[in-house]
Amino acid sequence: MGDPGEDFLIELKRIEFLAPKVNRGIQFIFLINGDLTVETNSRFYSLGENDLLLLNRNQLYQFHGTKDNCVLLLTITDGFIDRFYPEYHKRRFRCFSREVEMGRELKIDKIRKLLAEMMITYLRREESYKLEIQGNICQILLILIRNFSLEGTAFEKIDTDDQRLTQIIDYMERNYEQPITLEEMAQKTFLSTAYLSRYFKQKMGMGFSRFLMNIRLKHGLKDLLYTTDSISQIAMKNGFPNSKSFTNLFKEVYGATPHEYRETHSPEQPIESVNSYNLHDSETLMKSPEVLAKLGMILTAGDKMYVNTETRYEELMIELSHDKQETINLPDNILMVGELKELLKENVRSQVLMVKDDLGLSFIGIHHLVSGATILPDVETDERIATTSPYFNTDSALNFILKNNLSLYVRVDYQEISADEEQYFSKLTKFLKHCLQVYGEKFLNSWHFIYYEPYFTAVEAKNLHQIYLKLHRLLKQLVPDVKVGVFLPFSFHDENIPKEHEWLLGEGDRFDFIGFHANQNEVIDFTDMGDDRFSLTKDYIKETTKKVKGFLKQNEIDKPLFLVSWNTLSGNTRYTNGTFFRGALVLKNALDLANEVESLTFWVNTELHEEDKPNHRIRLEGLELFHYFNGKRPAYYSMLFANKLEGVVVATGQDFLMTQTNRGYQLVLMNCNYVNPYFSIEEAFLQKLNKDIRVKISGIQKGEYQVRKYIFDKDNGALYTNWWKMSSKHGMDAEMIDYIIRTSHPSLELFDESIDNEWAFYSYMTTNAIHFFEIRKVYE
Repeated sequence: MGDPGEDFLIELKRIEFLAPKVNRGIQFIFLINGDLTVETNSRFYSLGENDLLLLNRNQLYQFHGTKDNCVLLLTITDGFIDRFYPEYHKRRFRCFSREVEMGRELKIDKIRKLLAEMMITYLRREESYKLEIQGNICQILLILIRNFSLEGTAFEKIDTDDQRLTQIIDYMERNYEQPITLEEMAQKTFLSTAYLSRYFKQKMGMGFSRFLMNIRLKHGLKDLLYTTDSISQIAMKNGFPNSKSFTNLFKEVYGATPHEYRETHSPEQPIESVNSYNLHDSETLMKSPEVLAKLGMILTAGDKMYVNTETRYEELMIELSHDKQETINLPDNILMVGELKELLKENVRSQVLMVKDDLGLSFIGIHHLVSGATILPDVETDERIATTSPYFNTDSALNFILKNNLSLYVRVDYQEISADEEQYFSKLTKFLKHCLQVYGEKFLNSWHFIYYEPYFTAVEAKNLHQIYLKLHRLLKQLVPDVKVGVFLPFSFHDENIPKEHEWLLGEGDRFDFIGFHANQNEVIDFTDMGDDRFSLTKDYIKETTKKVKGFLKQNEIDKPLFLVSWNTLSGNTRYTNGTFFRGALVLKNALDLANEVESLTFWVNTELHEEDKPNHRIRLEGLELFHYFNGKRPAYYSMLFANKLEGVVVATGQDFLMTQTNRGYQLVLMNCNYVNPYFSIEEAFLQKLNKDIRVKISGIQKGEYQVRKYIFDKDNGALYTNWWKMSSKHGMDAEMIDYIIRTSHPSLELFDESIDNEWAFYSYMTTNAIHFFEIRKVYE
């Protein structure tokens, strides 16, 4: 089926036996059903239903199979590949579905589907079938070149257009077990011995004798692994003059003696050589309903398949180190809810509890403690004992905080106090005395108050200083162990603070902690569509923290640091903020801040954070964990992965971190990209930021492992992706919203892996994706 003189040959066969032959071009062997054994010059391949194997050019092979099998064969000629891929003669391909590295399964599935599609197209023979088949062949070759390509050996580099060289190699492959000399071959090819020696070395890059010994060695390796023959028998069977010459060459090439290699690499059951079977002509299948049904099932099996996009290819080599026993100490989390009264809402309470359970939570952050609407106004009454309390709402909220072992973090703004200084301190005093009476000093000792005034202020330094001293004195008098801190309005570029805040440097003894903020969006002008400045945001938060620490050390201040407001690149409109997936950026910054700051601050949800703001603009000075309707935003899942990390760090790099735990290992990979969020609406641009990583890890303890791979990216967990899919001009109802929430979560894949010190796999990562691996040891 197919003209061998053309660019391809596609066949559908039953194969009981196929005599040894040398492959011209590359050949795919796709077993539709039954069993098939493929013997090459170096090993056996046992294929079962749905298995896929590729044979390289110039590879000697033979088949043995069951009577009821069905094999799809596709041969692509050297000439066709060479026209479009000049490096072809320097490459070889390793593609066997049973031995594919983790992360390449989707590529194998795609090749299977393309082969099935080609077979059906060929059988139908419609007007444009040759164009369709050539298109499929090109797709297969692209997948092969990008994902399964290796440096070629001397066998793949043979020039098949050189008929004389091809005849010599064929003769050596077919008669390697017999004595073959350079002189004998020179006579057979009508060449002088000296000319043949020079000619062969020029073409093959090695001498005639060494090339022949390599052929014999590959066949000897096959017998070593798949038979129980003795070393001496293998040596003599494969043309070596004695076992010593075989052992010496084997050790030179494979770094171990034949006996040592057999002990560590042999399969459990030796495979019987197919040479004991008789030759049968293969039966060609044409338009069998059963076979067509099988091909149809392959085409329709699953909808998750590899999409061939333009990506970056990277190799990541990870060597585990057990010298250091560094652990990851993530900061405590502060969850801002706005006013205290928001904790009276059931949806806010449920979100708080989810954060506490999944991410860990220490503080509930609030503002307008006494100037807001939580404390009820006094009501005139003629009752001797009042039956109402202005603290009814605050008590309900504080009871929730206390019950769940949380604490209160209160932001106190200078403007809030200065609006009516006397009234503010009067209300604060009454409130604190009430809380001491109801809850006791122990609960209040865990509270934190931070005095806040922004970088740009028109307030004089003496006024800021005076109000802080008064606040500090009141709080410490009533609750001596309460923590009182200040906000440090630090400038990244100036590496200093404004003169209005310089009084802070002389009050270090009156601070229990220091807050600061770091926001990547601060260094970006979103009206400038150029991409140059966005590289400045890389490491901005880590570097800001480093500079703040250096500045405080220079001024002899050593206090715990709270990052009270922070953000990654986001875009300043609802559309760009939603489109630009940034999960890896959040996680990367959180890991960078581990062991560096005491606390990180988040907003509970978008609704409370953006209250009274126009809905087309967003607040950039903080990260929200939930959207308007309880859907989890990217920061939630990013911090969930951060919280899952445990054990000791055994390897770390720019975009990865690996730990060893009492159950095995954990690995997190990140594809961090610092680009203009407005480009996130250009899918073609984002595809160039995707990357295909081959990860190779050395130093893993030998054993059986269950690998859980979590994928968090724009297609797996991003809320907006599902929102767009469910969009309707007629709006959404509760059923649609519930569906979006239930389907917006990272995906989970499961693999069983047998690891022997080294482990290699692939991960295809889209922009700012997170891949999180739980590598759990299995004890049998």
